[in-house]
Amino acid sequence: MSYRIALNFEDGVTRVIDCNPMETVMDAAYRQKVNLPVDCSDGVCGTCKCRCEEGAYDLGDDYLDEALSEGEAAEGLVLSCQMVPEGDCVISVPVPSSSCKLAPSVYTGEITTLEQVSPSTIVLGVTLPKPGALDFLPGQYVNIAVPGLGVTRSYSFSSAPGADEAMFLIRNVPGGAMSRYLSEVAKPCDTLEFTGPYGSFFLRERKRPVVMLAGGTGLAPLLSMLEVMAEKGETDTPVHLIYGVTSDIDLVETDRIEALADRLPNLTWAATVADAASTHPLKGYVTHHLTDAQLNDGEVDLYLCGPPPMVEAVRGFLRDKGVTPASFHYEKFTPNEAEAAA
Repeated sequence: MSYRIALNFEDGVTRVIDCNPMETVMDAAYRQKVNLPVDCSDGVCGTCKCRCEEGAYDLGDDYLDEALSEGEAAEGLVLSCQMVPEGDCVISVPVPSSSCKLAPSVYTGEITTLEQVSPSTIVLGVTLPKPGALDFLPGQYVNIAVPGLGVTRSYSFSSAPGADEAMFLIRNVPGGAMSRYLSEVAKPCDTLEFTGPYGSFFLRERKRPVVMLAGGTGLAPLLSMLEVMAEKGETDTPVHLIYGVTSDIDLVETDRIEALADRLPNLTWAATVADAASTHPLKGYVTHHLTDAQLNDGEVDLYLCGPPPMVEAVRGFLRDKGVTPASFHYEKFTPNEAEAAA
């Protein structure tokens, strides 16, 4: 038996390694050719200090306070040369991946699903020769190369890690490089190449009620998170999803959300359409349907993914209400990523 250790580097690159029982993270990383920062490897210098975002571990007591103080340890800081995981963990490494002589992984797979589910959205599925070789944190993204153009576009997984088919929600941008390729050129069995995974927007350990806010294809990473919760059978923590779109035609994957709600009895959700002419029961923006009860006086884990105006509107909404979520993670589409599904 081994544990799954996700190393999330400062530049957003993530590498998942296996760690054996009673093995330190440092030794496991070196065994898999990941050169984490280190000077002494004896708990003396503090060079290998990282932060454990999630998971259980043992630090022992064979290190100096000068390397890791009691206060730092209480805040989740660890020494990778002393840290012995007791289960799966997520660790933030405060250096770029390049300084650890680590390059993003490159994957090649075949298109197995290609469906324009609305004028604004394309569902893409890619199958790798060895699907198990692709590992990521739910919420992360990859850079997919547009064949023949020498450019890439960034898209989050909408599927869970380990799924047979890597799934993505692609915003169909008129004239966009990836949109044009998928709409006019691509066909099943064509090959796509992508690198990654990347990103600090990922599912953390659930310690309190969870609120998820999605704008358009920003739904993708939240679907990945919900898939993982459903796989793990997490039914204790309340989860509420509010999914906002611009017009009726943008509303997609609702059947999938319903299926997830069947698997997660603790999941409630609502969809809202901004267009005043919509026939949908709920209209307006996600903030119009986010209640004080759901915000729970700030005792929530809040995940937000959407275009910049939506993200800034939600942040302003929270400021105006005087609510600071205990855990707040967000991802927004930047202007030069017009085709990124976040």
